[in-house]
Amino acid sequence: MPKPAGPQFFNVFRGALIGTAEAVPGISGGTVALITGVYEKLIGGAGHLTSAARLAVADLPRGRGGSRAAAEVRKVDWGVLVPLLIGMGAALVLAAKLLSPVIKEEPQFAYAVFFGLVLASLWVPYSSSGQRWRPLHYVLGLAVAAGSFVLTGLPPAHVPTNPVIVMASGALAICALVLPGVSGSFILLTLGLYEPTIDAVNERDFLYLGSFALGCVFGLALFVKLLKWLLENYHHITLVVMTGLMAGSLRALWPWQDEERTLLAPSGEVGLTFALAAVGALVVVAVLVVEHRAKARREADAPTARRGRHARVPAPDAGQPGHTADPARRG
Repeated sequence: MPKPAGPQFFNVFRGALIGTAEAVPGISGGTVALITGVYEKLIGGAGHLTSAARLAVADLPRGRGGSRAAAEVRKVDWGVLVPLLIGMGAALVLAAKLLSPVIKEEPQFAYAVFFGLVLASLWVPYSSSGQRWRPLHYVLGLAVAAGSFVLTGLPPAHVPTNPVIVMASGALAICALVLPGVSGSFILLTLGLYEPTIDAVNERDFLYLGSFALGCVFGLALFVKLLKWLLENYHHITLVVMTGLMAGSLRALWPWQDEERTLLAPSGEVGLTFALAAVGALVVVAVLVVEHRAKARREADAPTARRGRHARVPAPDAGQPGHTADPARRG
């Protein structure tokens, strides 16, 4: 029986949200992936693919036929990853056309919405670790937030757009994609490469885009495996650090700042600006409520599904001579 198309379309939409976020300076695609519940699927899939590439290269001279690499590829949840990538790619191209002019013309209002989105999103890594935060965790989170606050306040730089520099910037920006709280577009903005990259997307500059994509591949290969290992072995501490990164990155989204990123006092349409920030926060709250209800439904259906499967499996010794019931089940 074919699988219903609904979940795939929803994953395309999730990917579109992530791609849109990556086109906006200050918003982390990793943060949006956390909000929409696909973060660990993305990290896991990227980790398996980088392992497959490494194993394929290692097995080539040994004549093993790439069997180990194929095994890693089969571990990827393609039903989730492919729709996500389709949505991300399409939204990134569209956002480059639509969002960039809005940010340039109405930066105060645009950043107000983004500020509300990220502020409400702090709840996701804070509550997702499965453990209670202790005083030391708050100290670590605040220290990371302070570092993120300082880094996101650095004035923009300007670097040449030769292929080597573009490749290095791609490697750095893709790390931000998988690290909540760090915006790949904001890193490009800090390097002075945001507008050249957006122009390259709009003008189909394939030399620039090819160099950037190659850097992204290297960045994923070097960084994703480390992050995957951290999530598997130090899940709680990793999410504490992610929470701090996201909190500190709010500095980059303060609606009142000049071109050198100096923070300014609220002015102009203050009421409308805060209202737009509230709208951004409410969007995240709505997404979290939908995700929570969907998770609750899945958990409610799980016991029924398990009982159904167990009912079809007969006890191997039931009814046999000398069979004795499990003492743990008596009484």
